[in-house]
Amino acid sequence: MKFTVLTLFPEITNAYFASSIMAKALEKGIIQYRAVNIRDFALDKHKTCDDAPYGGGPGMLMLAEPLSRALKSIDTAGSSHVICLTPSGRLFTQKRAQELAVMEEIVLICGRYEGIDQRIIDTYVDEELSIGDYVLSSGEAAALAVVDAIYRLVDWVITPESLTEESFSGGLLEYPQYTRPEIFDTMKVPEVLLSGHHENIRCWRQKKRVEKTLAFRPELLERGLREGLFDAETVKLIEKVREDNERDKGD
Repeated sequence: MKFTVLTLFPEITNAYFASSIMAKALEKGIIQYRAVNIRDFALDKHKTCDDAPYGGGPGMLMLAEPLSRALKSIDTAGSSHVICLTPSGRLFTQKRAQELAVMEEIVLICGRYEGIDQRIIDTYVDEELSIGDYVLSSGEAAALAVVDAIYRLVDWVITPESLTEESFSGGLLEYPQYTRPEIFDTMKVPEVLLSGHHENIRCWRQKKRVEKTLAFRPELLERGLREGLFDAETVKLIEKVREDNERDKGD
């Protein structure tokens, strides 16, 4: 998979792609990356990439012409999927990350200021995405969040086993995790995790997933039940956890 990032500040994205698991994926050739500096396509001596919006209003808007030239320079036709990061876009989810992870090349446009000229979106952009219901000053931060969620799902970037029971897989959040020491500040690791009994550990973890999802993201449980994401064991477990919670409230 190839990531192409259009940005006014390539040093921000370059640092990410040069670090940790991503750097190893690049070294192995699993992932490819290039940063395109939009300022390189501004023709005036000041490399201007923004101007005041028509109709008035606060802030500045990224100019269409430098962005258009930048996009043309990378040949966005064919297998490229162009994404613009914007608070008004469709909410980015784990499901969408999984869908994007099979694509050949993803081009990400990092907005700044009040955003980008709508004509760029109408002409070049395949999809507008938002990483949450809040506003950032940096489109680079949003783009890297999208990249991070996608690239780890690409085959052989990380071991497949690491993806099977993490948050949002199967409609549930991940269970609590523990490592050494066995006792930390008087708090002990749950006995079941020290037992070596694999089936008991599996059941405990699944129960904790249900409890955590019900406590923090109950809408995920409701959606999973509606869409039939859970097996009979999990559905029964959800019912039991709910009953136990109601009984505890009554006490």
